Amino acid sequence: MESVVTVTGTLAAQEASTLSAKVAGRLMRLAVDIGSVVRKGDLLAQLEPRDFELRVQQAAAALAQGRAELGLPLEGDSDHVELARVTSVKQAKAVCDEAAKNRERIVNLSQTGIASQADLDTAEANFTVAQTRYEAAREAARARIAALGQRRAELDIARKQLADSSIHAPFDGAVQSRPASLGEYVAVGTPIVTLVQTSPLRLRLDVPERDSGRVRGGQTVRLAAEGGTNVFEGRIARLSPALNPYNRMLRVEADVPNPGVLRPGLFARAQIVVADREEGLSIPPEALSVFAGIEKVVTVDQGKAKEIPIVTGRRGPGWVEVVSGAAAGMAVVVDPEGLRSGQPVTVAEPAGAKAAGGSGVGVGD
Repeated sequence: MESVVTVTGTLAAQEASTLSAKVAGRLMRLAVDIGSVVRKGDLLAQLEPRDFELRVQQAAAALAQGRAELGLPLEGDSDHVELARVTSVKQAKAVCDEAAKNRERIVNLSQTGIASQADLDTAEANFTVAQTRYEAAREAARARIAALGQRRAELDIARKQLADSSIHAPFDGAVQSRPASLGEYVAVGTPIVTLVQTSPLRLRLDVPERDSGRVRGGQTVRLAAEGGTNVFEGRIARLSPALNPYNRMLRVEADVPNPGVLRPGLFARAQIVVADREEGLSIPPEALSVFAGIEKVVTVDQGKAKEIPIVTGRRGPGWVEVVSGAAAGMAVVVDPEGLRSGQPVTVAEPAGAKAAGGSGVGVGD
């Protein structure tokens, strides 16, 4: 027999996300409404993009200006530049080299007495000034290279803001609500669309502490929604690592494929199959009689009927589980209506029953 744990729970969306704008703007287009089914990547809403397009143009122009100052083409993806190839640095380097050579000539002339000390001092000063200007040109070029990186980042931010003016579906699902309205100015973080993923659904169950040790991931779950008769099947996908200390329940989640008739929020009654084939004792359903809420079977003891109270459990096609009150191998009377304890009976085999293994019950006078 199957061994099951009967629990109750609630169906929830696999994913539920309230989508909002990452940038502020006026809502120009709403492509969906409540109940709309969308695919991942579909456009849900669009803010007016003109302001963001102008920011992209402005950032692109600033980037082109910075590239031109460093001797790079106005357009390009690479901003790498060698410091020695920058025009201002090359000019300062040439002046510095000329001042160095001039100082060297003056030093040689002063050693022969041709150049005066004043000429030597002037050459030294010119060389120092040229060297300082060369270092200043290198530092200015480094600053322009850093500014170029900043302008590249500003262009990327402007492009990102332009992309963020369009709101797309992050997953396949359906629109649960649409709080925003067309033409409304929405601030950053203002809810626009609530999207839910309805297949598969999450079945959230609370398993009592006494049964929590029998529940494992991957076990089959059968459920019926409140108000419906259809039975759906799923599998245990997630288990909480600890019991709730307030109600001593273990939270379990199963993934249930949705054929289109289930909705998040529905109450469900479920059976978790904790064992596929578990030995048990059973009787034919026709052998069970119930009177005043007491379940019993009738057997024959020394030629007389004997009623035995039993406790039943699970039921299946053609069998009823006996939890207690009867033993394996006990012969019970099928359709015992009218038989009472102490009434004499005779168990006889009809003609031809030996080969078929059948028997009959005759009621004595």
